[in-house]
Amino acid sequence: MKKSTTKQSTRQSTKHLVLAGLLVALGLLMPFLTGQIPSVGRRLLPMHIPVLLSGFVLGGPYGLIIGIVTPLLRGFMFGTPPVFPTAFVMSFELGAYGFLAGVFYRFWSRTPSSILLSLLAAMLGGRVVWGVASVLVYGLSGQAFSWQMFAAGAVWDALPGIALQVVIIPIIVLALQRARLME
Repeated sequence: MKKSTTKQSTRQSTKHLVLAGLLVALGLLMPFLTGQIPSVGRRLLPMHIPVLLSGFVLGGPYGLIIGIVTPLLRGFMFGTPPVFPTAFVMSFELGAYGFLAGVFYRFWSRTPSSILLSLLAAMLGGRVVWGVASVLVYGLSGQAFSWQMFAAGAVWDALPGIALQVVIIPIIVLALQRARLME
């Protein structure tokens, strides 16, 4: 009996690792969809979608790692976002998104309304983390980061991306649940 449990655990770990790789790859590639128009990409937040999904699909710890790795890896590989300070600060923000989405989703009852509630809580938490990380990183590098910059970056400029995420992520999570592709 122990042997089958070990096989099942190994199979599950392999599945999670493959899905994590797929979601990192999506996080690296999705910004190319909007990359020709940088202002559109900054507003639609394409890298956020696979990171948030990673929290829902794989759980908080995987979401945290995927969120930290994706912007840094993209910055090093493609030069955008610039590794410091942008990708560095984004790694805190996206790590929080992935972690919080997974934690809230597993904490609440996994109903359609809890998917949206988990998503909104993760998005709010991630934006707060982004603001704190921005204050610290920009402050340490001698650059100012004001309340107006926070409001513009976390809310006003991000509204199209927030709307896209609120619509598309619950639909994808529900589809994955119905297809029994999620735990």
